[in-house]
Amino acid sequence: MSFLPITKEEMTARGWEAADFVYVTGDAYVDHPSFGPAIITRLLESQGYRVAVLAQPRFDTPEEMTRFGRPRLGFLVSGGNIDSMVAHYTAARRLRSEDFYSPGCRAGLRPDRATIVYCRLIREAYGDIPIVIGGLEASLRRFAHYDYWDDAVRPSILADSGADLLIYGMGEHQMTEIAARMAGGEHPAAMRDIRGTCYLCPLSDPLPENAVSCASFDKVSQDKKTYARACRLQLEEQDHVTGRAVVQKHGERYLVQNPPALPLETAELDAVAELPYERWYHPCYEKEGGVPAIKEVEFSLTHNRGCFGACNFCSIAFHQGRYITTRSHASLIREAEGFTKNPHFKGYIHDVGGPTADFRAPACQKQKTQGLCRDKKCLAPTRCPAVQVDHTDYVQLLRELRAIPGVKKVFVRSGLRYDYMMGEEDDTFLTELVRYHISGQLKVAPEHCSARVLDEMGKPHINVYEAFLRRFQRICQKEGKELYLIPYLMSSHPGSTMRDAVELALFLKKHRLRPQQVQDFYPTPGTASTCMFYTGIDPWTMQPVFVPTDPYEKKLQRTLLQYWKPENRRLVIEALVRAGREDLIGHGSDCLVQPDREYLISRRAAGQGGPDPKLTAKPRPGARRPKSTHRKKR
Repeated sequence: MSFLPITKEEMTARGWEAADFVYVTGDAYVDHPSFGPAIITRLLESQGYRVAVLAQPRFDTPEEMTRFGRPRLGFLVSGGNIDSMVAHYTAARRLRSEDFYSPGCRAGLRPDRATIVYCRLIREAYGDIPIVIGGLEASLRRFAHYDYWDDAVRPSILADSGADLLIYGMGEHQMTEIAARMAGGEHPAAMRDIRGTCYLCPLSDPLPENAVSCASFDKVSQDKKTYARACRLQLEEQDHVTGRAVVQKHGERYLVQNPPALPLETAELDAVAELPYERWYHPCYEKEGGVPAIKEVEFSLTHNRGCFGACNFCSIAFHQGRYITTRSHASLIREAEGFTKNPHFKGYIHDVGGPTADFRAPACQKQKTQGLCRDKKCLAPTRCPAVQVDHTDYVQLLRELRAIPGVKKVFVRSGLRYDYMMGEEDDTFLTELVRYHISGQLKVAPEHCSARVLDEMGKPHINVYEAFLRRFQRICQKEGKELYLIPYLMSSHPGSTMRDAVELALFLKKHRLRPQQVQDFYPTPGTASTCMFYTGIDPWTMQPVFVPTDPYEKKLQRTLLQYWKPENRRLVIEALVRAGREDLIGHGSDCLVQPDREYLISRRAAGQGGPDPKLTAKPRPGARRPKSTHRKKR
């Protein structure tokens, strides 16, 4: 086993005169199955192809693309594990100072819109050489899409990049077929029948049978209602059983999305996970401090793909799909046993998860043959009666992993769906989770407490979370464990007014939560929530949605989630005044913040004759300060 070549010298040392494929990526080269570029390159290697990796090349000259000479078959291009714009910018559009997928966490080693930039440099260097793009950036930008950083609708990345073919979703099936056909002399621009791919063709060319059309790039750029309708149609056609080809006009060409690729079967997933990865970053990065992204996954296990939760702000359903596929116990045990032979392994498996950690089967039997429902979600606003909640297989897997010699602890760190867990009356799974698999805190994602906002998020209402909290506390008490439930929360999601943000602050106070970090909604390509952000329309209902877009208003909503910080008092007061909730300004136990001098002066100036009695009331003796976490009841 050895790393794939990243320099001409490494390629020559293998006795290669040329590579079959050069894989260009915006990430540093990490050879681990949690990294998409590693999966595709190792898969191609296993099929007999010579693959060189051009990781984070300079992007100011086309000469970088000639590092290995002209590849025999062509270039494969990916922006990396995440969208390059997300890698570069915060939700406030500020430049990030760190990039965990780069050596030494250095920012700026990949360009904005990396896939497009790399493809154009390749074209400058080699003209019409075949180029196939894939990865998350290409997958989520395959249609005309709203771009948060341009604040405009951009065309398909396939049109913008000048590539010949686009792979969307998880790409193993597509890549295998494309490579074989390219080796047989076929150009990727002529490959129009491969599931899980997109191509461009002239308006005069025949289109796939049963294809459906969504509005053109020009129309979705000019009319927001049209954009919302197109978004819904695109989302509805992402099921591998029922999904049809989708056509979108781009100028004098059609963009054609073929139906989604078939998910990998268990044996195929096992084979992909067990390719001969080095499971580390290339040694050339050692002098720069390594690549930090490996730390989170080095001793973690990914056991599934897909998520039928399909939250509106999440891109997983648009990329991996909603159908659940899983690895076998035997494969996962072999991977874990491999950990024990690693001298850096301390006996702790950090996570056994995936997009959703406790999904080990499709939501219902119907999905296997009839596909997923177009008109409703499996878990929101309430759980569908057809959903089969069963943790038996996951429990058995965790038991088998715990029994491996050399393994001290097996943790499940995140990605658990509490609403799914609440569909199972038996306490076995949650009890074993509490007893063996939580290290102090269990993180779950209610995201908000307002029913209206949760409906726009595609999440269950907060009563489900609160019922789970009580159940969790009861089991912690029974097991004698002092554990904490930590909720992920999001501010400024479409639908969230200032009054909703106040409601969330009151929820935090009620549960004695003091989050140290707050996540603003981040409009990323390919999600229904991003469509709402841009259009002000819910694509599922076509009804108007309030969208907090003003940066200052978003700042106020975010600040309310940290109402308890002294430095936030002025902003919290302003937010409460805007929300018409001045009753929460005062010294009473039900108040969020005490008044400041500026507020008292403003009230007098408004002719209100002095402050409300609550403003001057003293705190009652022995009043307790709220704590920062959900703590089990004693």
